[in-house]
Amino acid sequence: MTSKTSGTAGSGAADLRILRDEEWDVWYDTLLRAFGGVPEPAEERALWRDLVPFARALGAWDGDTLVGTAGAFDFRLTVPGGASVPAAGVTTVSVAATHRRRGLLTALMRRQLDDVRAWGEPLAVLTASEPAIYGRFGYGAATFGVNAQVDTTRVTLSVPDGTDGVRLRYADPGAAGAVCEAVYARQVPRRAGMLARRPGWERMPLLDPPSARDGGSPLQCVLAERDGEVTGYARFRVNPRASVSGHDGQVVVQDVEGLDPATEAALWRFLYGIDLTSSVVMRGRPVDESWQYLVSDLRRCELRVRDALFVRLVEVGDALGARTYQAPVDVVLEVEDAFCPWNAGRWRLTGDPKGASCARTEDAPDLALSVRELGAAYLGGVTLASLAGAGRVRELRQGALTETSVAFGSGAGAPWLPHGF
Repeated sequence: MTSKTSGTAGSGAADLRILRDEEWDVWYDTLLRAFGGVPEPAEERALWRDLVPFARALGAWDGDTLVGTAGAFDFRLTVPGGASVPAAGVTTVSVAATHRRRGLLTALMRRQLDDVRAWGEPLAVLTASEPAIYGRFGYGAATFGVNAQVDTTRVTLSVPDGTDGVRLRYADPGAAGAVCEAVYARQVPRRAGMLARRPGWERMPLLDPPSARDGGSPLQCVLAERDGEVTGYARFRVNPRASVSGHDGQVVVQDVEGLDPATEAALWRFLYGIDLTSSVVMRGRPVDESWQYLVSDLRRCELRVRDALFVRLVEVGDALGARTYQAPVDVVLEVEDAFCPWNAGRWRLTGDPKGASCARTEDAPDLALSVRELGAAYLGGVTLASLAGAGRVRELRQGALTETSVAFGSGAGAPWLPHGF
């Protein structure tokens, strides 16, 4: 299946077509060049080849030259209420620097969203290398992650009862992979924004090329157990450092998952107390994660928040009806969506903590907003009230904004994307 997009005057046209098996190397090399051209380790390249679904990957060709790429994983995303909803995981998007400003990115996004709709997936999600790009295609920043560097020489932990009853032991990361994945799978329905791991994705957190260690150790793993059952795990590296004042190593956290408060606390206490280290570094952790309420001094943790998952409603009715709402809601939304016009117009959303429905209506609207704002608020991590404060949601019926904003909350913790794609 191919399609064609016009370029600027004199630039010719580009053919868009599904990736063929024999085109993988040039496709991936084109993508890497767009992100700086640094080669990846062979094992990482091989893993991406196994994970990328060729039937959902696109190439844009100018004659015999590949000048653009895009792909879409077939994920299932946890939404408020715990349902696992099909979502296209947009990835590997690039346009060659020689072909910028010719409409290629718009063409790739157009073709891709048409395909996602044809696949029957109500959501598309992505992580953005440049966040300013994707708003015009209807994507809104819906989850955020915390980066932190904790000074463990000056920050102590106050742990809950039961922490001392959790047994910790080192384990080979590969050998422990299956039990860690079982813990992860139990966590997925608990928090909106988490991704159910498709076959093959369990290999991603175990990828450990020396070039990615930044001077640190090979990946290490500790399992948490209670009564013989694995209740959590931590995967991390130690970066040994020293100065004239003594050892000053860093613990670089990759993953921490615990099924209960005592397990989580035991894992964090372990990471904070590793010998010959003075700091714990973490990236992309949940904005409401428990460790922030265990530490003695949050100021010495150097928190920084960054956008993570961007959400796009491909089918407004199906997407809004797939989640639950933490308070009863009955509201008519006037939705603007120039890029996917099938979504534009009025939708009546009715729902509560047990379920929801969303259908076309001719009734008078209560709120007006674009599909971008719906994407930002969809997982409950961004409030409609906050968006209204920025002038991006308009209240047309008095009281509708507060009612709907409260209902859209996730109710079970801040939404979180556990890993990139």
